[in-house]
Amino acid sequence: MHPEEALHSPQDVSSPDPARYREQLQQEIAELEQRKQEMIASQTRELGIALERFIKESLKYLEQRRQELESAIAVLERRKERLEQEMRSTYAGASQEVAIKVQGFKDYLIGSLQDIVTAAEQQLGLIPTKIADSPAPPSDPPPEPVPPKLTEQTFAELRDRIEQLLERYRTLPDYYAPPWKLRRTFELTHSERVANWFFNQAGRGAVRSMSTRLQNILVASAIVSVLRAIYGEKVRVLVLATSPERLGEWRRGFQDCLGLSREDFGPEKGMVLFEDPEPLIIKGDRLLKEGLMPLVILDETEEYIAVDFLRFPLLLAYGQNPDTRKSYDRSSKEREDRDWNW
Repeated sequence: MHPEEALHSPQDVSSPDPARYREQLQQEIAELEQRKQEMIASQTRELGIALERFIKESLKYLEQRRQELESAIAVLERRKERLEQEMRSTYAGASQEVAIKVQGFKDYLIGSLQDIVTAAEQQLGLIPTKIADSPAPPSDPPPEPVPPKLTEQTFAELRDRIEQLLERYRTLPDYYAPPWKLRRTFELTHSERVANWFFNQAGRGAVRSMSTRLQNILVASAIVSVLRAIYGEKVRVLVLATSPERLGEWRRGFQDCLGLSREDFGPEKGMVLFEDPEPLIIKGDRLLKEGLMPLVILDETEEYIAVDFLRFPLLLAYGQNPDTRKSYDRSSKEREDRDWNW
């Protein structure tokens, strides 16, 4: 066969139709585009679901955190209010604690320097030999003040000394004073109540209650401190309150204001606490027979003063504000016969 005939043989592969080929490509492109759109839509749906779940979980976590923070803020606000109340009710607030720390550091430095000077003098042999002086003849001790009787008690003769003590408490507070001496900041309002009790009420009367029981304890501590400075250990303090919680406040208050310890409290000690008036009256009568001076202190919650209390020469009662005074039951005929309202 001739070569040219072979080229035009019927068995030769025919070339594709361009129009049909283009149509097939367009169809494939359309299918791929549709599949692409479906994949994009599916991924968008899944992403939207995942994003919605993430947002919900994040909002739930943030809401939980917000509640926790609000709870913590509420706790801190209550603590802040409590601290502010404590600062207002602890006489001079934080400045008193700073003064105590400064005074303690000062005492520490003075003691250390004195020890160093003493040691240096001993090592250098600079301590002079003291010449024994002839002992001075013993002088008679000054007579102790005699406790005034109930009918003649005025404290007028001791006015200068009492005012001097109160002025010292107010202007020169000694936070390291020995026991039974006032060691807390003493304001003018406290001093006025104490002076009124001594000079106008002759040591027997009611004092208007202050804002807190701690303030009342401070006034009572000043009175105890003055009486102990004048009459010494003859003064015995008898406190009446109607519950162990209030007696606990009085105990802690006296320990803080007068530097007392556990050994100062007890039936035969200088400070005795009572929940009922009958044992207190019995104890006071026994102290009077022994020649001692019982100071009876009644908490502000005591709405009645027993008639038996009136025979004691020293009586300090706290009266509540009439506007805020609690109502009380007058149905007990027995108590009305033996008590009187102040």
